[in-house]
Amino acid sequence: MRIAIMGAGGVGGYFGAKLAQAGHEVTFIARGRHLAAMREQGLRVRSANGDIHLAKPAVTDDPSDIAPVDAVLFAVKLWDTEDAAARVAPLLARGGVVIPFQNGVESMERVGAVVGGERVLGGTAHIAATIGEPGTIVHTGTMARLRFGAAGREPPAVARDLVAAFREATVDADVVADITRAVWEKFCFLASFAGLTAASRQPVGVIRADPEMRSVLEAAIAEAWMLGRAKGIALADDYVAGQMRFADGLPPEMKSSMLHDLTLGHRLEAPWLSGAVVRMARDAGTKAPVHATLYAAVKPYVAGAAGPPAAPA
Repeated sequence: MRIAIMGAGGVGGYFGAKLAQAGHEVTFIARGRHLAAMREQGLRVRSANGDIHLAKPAVTDDPSDIAPVDAVLFAVKLWDTEDAAARVAPLLARGGVVIPFQNGVESMERVGAVVGGERVLGGTAHIAATIGEPGTIVHTGTMARLRFGAAGREPPAVARDLVAAFREATVDADVVADITRAVWEKFCFLASFAGLTAASRQPVGVIRADPEMRSVLEAAIAEAWMLGRAKGIALADDYVAGQMRFADGLPPEMKSSMLHDLTLGHRLEAPWLSGAVVRMARDAGTKAPVHATLYAAVKPYVAGAAGPPAAPA
């Protein structure tokens, strides 16, 4: 398959490298020092699932260098969504699709507004991976799975082709019937996990071992779950308990990508995570005091170390 990776960070870098290693025609769209390192030294992945070194990956900072593709794996940070979608739109000219593998819950609509909803599938990526240094992706633990599908319609044939490609690359991937629910199932946990790890500057092992911090995580997940149910998402009755069991099984050193960004002084995705829970809860008539507190705690850092505070959610 011909695949473009828009955003070659932890998610795009890891899964794109797996596809390229399996022989698919993959082009990475990156920028800055990461782009320069990939051009000079290749792309490396350090993972308990097996290290990878692509000595000469196809990489560019300009999507117009690339011919139309079968699929764009879209993994940019949430603040770049609309601009990045406009840049990859020409890559869909021959019937390709774009699949946002982002942390928020509004990506299908945001990307669809730019490229056309019929060209967008929904996706979820379950992995803890970051850029350890330019040109190198560091994968924590062994969890690495993808789920994608078309909201409210049958998925196109390319979705099944992509599943086959990922399985050839030994990636746990599948098409799901209700991708909207799958996206919310990830979001309710991720928004809570990212908010608390960033606010406390602690990994999940510290959080789950402390009774008060564990209680905050559970309460945050419950708030997001109640919001999802209020919006008509078919989240399970035992969702919150299940997510706490999931948290108990994570590597104790696992941190959110938002905590990683905070540590480095980068911009934060908080307005589209805890901030989005607060905003949507206000509109839906539910309460989200825990997420409001978590968002307030990181709000001065949302624009990065040198930036001004974010506007109100």
